[in-house]
Amino acid sequence: MQPVRVSALRGGTAVRLPRLATASVVASTLLVAGLAGCTSDSGGSGGGSETIVIAADLNNSSSVDTAYGRALQLRVDQVNASGRLGDRKLQLRTQDNRADPTASLRNITTFADDPSVAAIVEGTCDQCMVGAAKTVNDKKVPTIVLAASDQVSQTVTPYLFKLGPNSSDSAVTMVNELRRLQVANAAILYSDDLYGRGGNTVLTAELDKAKIPLSGARSVKPAATDITQAVGTLTDANPAALLVLTGPDQAALAAKSAKNSGYKGKVFFDAAAAGDLFIPNDAVAATNNTTMVFTQTLAIDDVIATTPAKAARKQWFRDYISRYGSYSGVGSFAADAVDLIAAAVARVGDDREQIRAIVETSQVDGLSGPIRLTPANHSGLMPQALTLLVARAGRWRLSS
Repeated sequence: MQPVRVSALRGGTAVRLPRLATASVVASTLLVAGLAGCTSDSGGSGGGSETIVIAADLNNSSSVDTAYGRALQLRVDQVNASGRLGDRKLQLRTQDNRADPTASLRNITTFADDPSVAAIVEGTCDQCMVGAAKTVNDKKVPTIVLAASDQVSQTVTPYLFKLGPNSSDSAVTMVNELRRLQVANAAILYSDDLYGRGGNTVLTAELDKAKIPLSGARSVKPAATDITQAVGTLTDANPAALLVLTGPDQAALAAKSAKNSGYKGKVFFDAAAAGDLFIPNDAVAATNNTTMVFTQTLAIDDVIATTPAKAARKQWFRDYISRYGSYSGVGSFAADAVDLIAAAVARVGDDREQIRAIVETSQVDGLSGPIRLTPANHSGLMPQALTLLVARAGRWRLSS
């Protein structure tokens, strides 16, 4: 079979992306072990349900949550097309939380009170999920959170799970690279929210353990669109490395502000800065050679498909581009959330307690990387999933 190529648009120009010959979309995308050859267990209270809802509480104004919503819908469609759920079909139902914990709690309560909702997926609003944790637990609805903050997974509830990189794992990966490069010192720019404050704490601790001096740390409001002063204060000290712990839009702003200030040191992004495969045109020059801690999924076309898991990740990359015309690295977390829920639904229908129990012991090679959930650990993405990417010619590539 001959190689096939697909194209994605960047700045109005068609960019050709490699498409390796693989098995069919359905065969390669349903990676979760629980979906393979499973049959319905007896005792599932909702085993006869025809339509089973996955609800999603997202912020419609967030580019990351937009990517989550797209990935959720694509993966639901793929699961349904596979026929692996028999007569059952998944349906995605979303509500806008506007990054407002009150609105989010109202959405989650409505979802939880609907018996057709088997599970909930929460987007980027970490404060929303921390505030709604008691409701999730009281109403016994399994909920998978895609927010970046480690505090989500530290919120004790049997029904709350997290997918996505932990700040502590990201910090270890980043500092190991700083140590390898023998950087003299570093500065930290972080968002003033649960994720940023927590990330700053763990990153500072890792720098201290590595005996890398911290020349300064500054926070920025999560919605700030002008962070020139904060970045300038840090770069004025001329640190060897500027470490950025913000979302993707602010990370691009930070890189541009640093370049405009004449900063010549190294720039590092942590995993929360990941967004689209292609870097915005106005940030290409500023982010060139920037290093980011993330999973391989954002540069999966650089990976040789030597295992079924890698082949499935490459297929997901192509499927997302085929539907949406571009690729977002964070989408794989949302797709993995659907896969975990679908694997449980295939066995027990819409029985929430049994879905929760199955998710809690899931061990799969997901689209994001290895996922291991246990009763003692509800944050599933393994540290081994993280690697180093580098910005080259306006897109993210594997660093080596």
